[in-house]
Amino acid sequence: MVSTALSLAAPAALTISTSSLVAAFLEGRKATTLATYRQGLEDFRVFVNAKDVDAAAALLLGRGHGEANRLGLAYRANLVGRKLAANTVNNRLAALRSLVKLAGTLGLVPWKLEVENMKAEAYRDTKGPGTSAFRRMVDDLDGRLDAKAKRDRAAVRLLHDVALRRGEVVLLNVEDLDLEAGTVAVVRKGRTEKTKLSIPAPTLSAVKAWLEARGPEAGPLFVNFDRSKKGRRLTGTSLYRIVRDLGAKVGTKTRPHGLRHTGITTACQRAAENGIALEEVLDFSGHANVKTLMVYRDRERNVQGKLAALVAGGE
Repeated sequence: MVSTALSLAAPAALTISTSSLVAAFLEGRKATTLATYRQGLEDFRVFVNAKDVDAAAALLLGRGHGEANRLGLAYRANLVGRKLAANTVNNRLAALRSLVKLAGTLGLVPWKLEVENMKAEAYRDTKGPGTSAFRRMVDDLDGRLDAKAKRDRAAVRLLHDVALRRGEVVLLNVEDLDLEAGTVAVVRKGRTEKTKLSIPAPTLSAVKAWLEARGPEAGPLFVNFDRSKKGRRLTGTSLYRIVRDLGAKVGTKTRPHGLRHTGITTACQRAAENGIALEEVLDFSGHANVKTLMVYRDRERNVQGKLAALVAGGE
């Protein structure tokens, strides 16, 4: 692990209860945000070699503006030195910044943590495995009649056909479905209230087939089949492995977000063909900004490649 030359001796005792602060910081978070922040705080705890997260928070908050930011910079250097992805680094820094921000809001510290994010290249793989590979995955599942295959088919189709994120899929409950109306209520990224999304016929059929195998009782829509966790909610990690292994089986390398990428890329293509404005595709993709969708559209069109060919041809 990358080390720091900073002295991490305990600062002067704080006059605040960091355990209360950390509890308040984590309270009321969405499940996905909570998991990200918990992971970030725990990673920082390991970095400063504190006995627990509360002690790590006290160590940071008790240092003062300059020393705290110096510690934050050393932590960022540690994350980068471990060759973590830029998004991972930024998520962990965001957890610390948010904790300090809450402390400031409560009047506990008069400063901010100003350590900046790494620059991350957004959506490097915007196409995913492609429609052909997705069809092969579905065809493989269609050839099986076991309950696990029915579960996996429903999850895979929601990732691709409705462009749901992995976290959005695993957090679905049976109560979120309205089979008669053909809708599913989803808490989309960055939002707190559920949004009703229409489910296309093939996807709805897959969901119904899974419900027949699962049973109609309330609770997590997608459950685990592992002996030790049978009946529990399927985790994001498990869904990642399901998609990865299914892709490998049909000769492609993919992940849940890759299927979502393929669905969004196809949506951008079909929108252009049917005179639908790109802004209207936002309802499908769940993005906050149309600029994000332009990445999908422009990379699918390969404008850069076409211009490069024109330049080369002009020699």
